[in-house]
Amino acid sequence: MTAPMPVLAAERLEKRFGGVAAVRGVSFSVAAGEMLALIGPNGAGKSTCFNMLNGQLRPDGGRVRLLGRDISGLAPRRVWRLGVGRTFQITATFASMTVRENVQTALLSHHGEAFAFGRAARLRRTEEARALLEQVGMAAQAGRAAGVLAYGDLKRLELAMALAGRPRLLLMDEPTAGMAPAERTALMGLTRRLAGELGLAVLFTEHDMDIVFGVADRILVLHHGELIAEGDAASVRADARVREVYLGSGATSGGH
Repeated sequence: MTAPMPVLAAERLEKRFGGVAAVRGVSFSVAAGEMLALIGPNGAGKSTCFNMLNGQLRPDGGRVRLLGRDISGLAPRRVWRLGVGRTFQITATFASMTVRENVQTALLSHHGEAFAFGRAARLRRTEEARALLEQVGMAAQAGRAAGVLAYGDLKRLELAMALAGRPRLLLMDEPTAGMAPAERTALMGLTRRLAGELGLAVLFTEHDMDIVFGVADRILVLHHGELIAEGDAASVRADARVREVYLGSGATSGGH
């Protein structure tokens, strides 16, 4: 039986900055419904890798394929249009807008209706916005201004906004940074559930190893721009080289 096509396939990615090789021959794939963690010590090349996947950086070598289509070097907006969503370490929401209006704005942008503004915008895509807020457990706070939300709720709102683009792949850059331990567990548990329900491929970087080992189906470990290990939590934990360069060094930060 033929295995289904991966949602994302990175093929021998290379990126240099001057004489420094930030990413060297990195290959991996992510399947629908899978949670894949990308970890490594400071300077490992994780952010560079992420930025090649969503179009912020053009690879010097290799390919990025989304459902078989070569998207290498496409502009971030084109990559987003093709089905790649992203959340950031620092939440990107509109503080003066309500929770619902933030999601409506994301929906209007996705549907090419960003010309709507004021009252016209507030009346559009209301049911879709409500459904997305239900998915992330934020429906009860739809009328609150984003600027007064607790940080964990802001992260849920940002997730709803990312889902407004109906992504096939979600890139999450240190999604639990700045959150309390209970909030971290809740957010990534929610993401785990949505990945399964929506068939969403999720690739995330994370500094909290309890989160990584608790929710990831597979883990990739980068070191000096090279992939040094790949596997489930048990195999990565037991890997001698990983322990030497990362886990065993006392490092707790995923870094960039």
